[in-house]
Amino acid sequence: MSQIPPSATSLIPKRPTSIDASYGSINRLPKSPPLDRLASHRGDEIPADTLPGPSTNRLGTLHRGLSSRQVQMIAIGGTIGTGLFLGTGRSLAQGGPASMLICYSIVGIIVYVTLLLLGEMATQYPVSGSFNAYATRFFSPAYGFALSWNYWFNDAISVASDLTAAQLVLDFWDTPNPWIFSLVLWIFLVSVNAIHVNAYGELEYWLSSLKVVTIVLFILLGILVNVGANREYRFIGFENWTVPGAPFVGGFGGFAHVFVTASFAYGGTESLGITAGETKNPSRNMPRVVKLVFWRILLFYLLSILLIGLNVPWDYPNLSNKSATTSPFTIVFKKFGSTTAASFMNTVVLSSVVSAGNHALFAGTRVLFGLAKASQAPSVFAWTTRGGVPLPALFLTSSISALCFGSSFIGSGQLWAWLQNLVGVSNQIAWLSIGIASWRFRAAWKRQGRPLSEMKFRARWTWPWGPPFVITAVSAMILVQGWSSIIPRFSAVDFVSFYIEFVVMGVMYLLWLLVRRALPLHAPSTSSSTPTRPARRPFFDFVDVTRVDLYDDEHEEEQCDKHEDELRVRRLRGSTGWAWALYYYLVA
Repeated sequence: MSQIPPSATSLIPKRPTSIDASYGSINRLPKSPPLDRLASHRGDEIPADTLPGPSTNRLGTLHRGLSSRQVQMIAIGGTIGTGLFLGTGRSLAQGGPASMLICYSIVGIIVYVTLLLLGEMATQYPVSGSFNAYATRFFSPAYGFALSWNYWFNDAISVASDLTAAQLVLDFWDTPNPWIFSLVLWIFLVSVNAIHVNAYGELEYWLSSLKVVTIVLFILLGILVNVGANREYRFIGFENWTVPGAPFVGGFGGFAHVFVTASFAYGGTESLGITAGETKNPSRNMPRVVKLVFWRILLFYLLSILLIGLNVPWDYPNLSNKSATTSPFTIVFKKFGSTTAASFMNTVVLSSVVSAGNHALFAGTRVLFGLAKASQAPSVFAWTTRGGVPLPALFLTSSISALCFGSSFIGSGQLWAWLQNLVGVSNQIAWLSIGIASWRFRAAWKRQGRPLSEMKFRARWTWPWGPPFVITAVSAMILVQGWSSIIPRFSAVDFVSFYIEFVVMGVMYLLWLLVRRALPLHAPSTSSSTPTRPARRPFFDFVDVTRVDLYDDEHEEEQCDKHEDELRVRRLRGSTGWAWALYYYLVA
């Protein structure tokens, strides 16, 4: 009797686990169905060797070195960055305080639902590539190919955007040759990401902690400034909502324009899924992070934006123009009456730039690594060091950030505005794609008859309306935000920055379809010597949800995960359980 080849064991479905809604113990579920229940392909369907999903031929591996504590702060640090500290100044100048508050609230709701949909897939399949891999697996490999390259470019551009933002922040101190600082920062970020994933996680944890403490301080200070603790010792209230032009600056066009800056600000939440491939015990940590982190982010954003709109007039000098952009946070600290406090706030804004650039470089590197693992990029980018760092992917991603040095020819404010538009639209495409992937994932789960109890995490209240809501809402937002580039006068540069990525994605999508169609289809061999016409692939490659493998890449608990869960349960049941509960909520 012949032995089963070792490579074949990776095809055997693994027994999934389930986590309850209160983040309690992890339960072992019944065994998966045998292999003979998995559908085989027919000649008119997508061949098995082209079914979406990461390749099992590992050229390199990532290490699960990120703790729950670090993953939570990565989510906060990746979102609370230049979009909040600097982007709110542009939003206020273009749309006014009311438009800014309404748009950020709408986008926040959309992103929260999107994050829940992503959490379902990332907990079930914690793979590198995140939602790009899910779009490939459940919707279309061609679409996943175009989406992955678009999102990789988004992360690479985000690094350039953050390095450009650093130059804007330095203008507060009238720093000569700020591009030198951007160069030093670029070298620092590449070095940190080249060491080990834990080095990235630890740096992100402490930088994000500083930002969270500062935002809490800003909220308290903003309230004091508004009620009279300012240089003029007067009550401000809603005074800045009644100045000429406010509260809706630029009418509907200004309101629509804020959507793209809000999308830029909220960008980064979706990269939670990217960290899933390097998160310890993802079955427990991912649902917890998804549920808890975003409420904190939403709270920080809406309170901060409300106070900015109350304390800073939309026409404040140099709030946002072609040559300069001033952080509203710095302005509020300055109004408190202390130049030292303003300098401290500006230093924190600068640290947020470092944090955001660190996060974008990490995410872009992992997206390119995921592309290589799925054979959608040269295999060299799947190579990793012994520490699990994909160095080739890191170096290519970081090289794109050289765009920031073009600011000396264009103007830092103008370049940052263009990059902000590109990144904001790319974030919207990511959220739209998560909605599509989730819709197909849920359809596959139901069509194949898998019990919902086998899902490791399920956002019950988003069934079944969650995916169609995200798709419809994001599509409407994409269409509406281009209003400002057409009315009252057409701006070719703004229009291109809003919609050029859709053209690029369309070209990439068709390119993959054409290349795939040109490849020979593996037809079954026959004993007849009569020549047959080579089999042709169907032009489109939409995935058949009744045949996609729902068991491949499901996370199987490791011994250390079980030990950590048992230790957690013992601590919570002990005499000091209340203290451990507080610790796990705030830190771990």
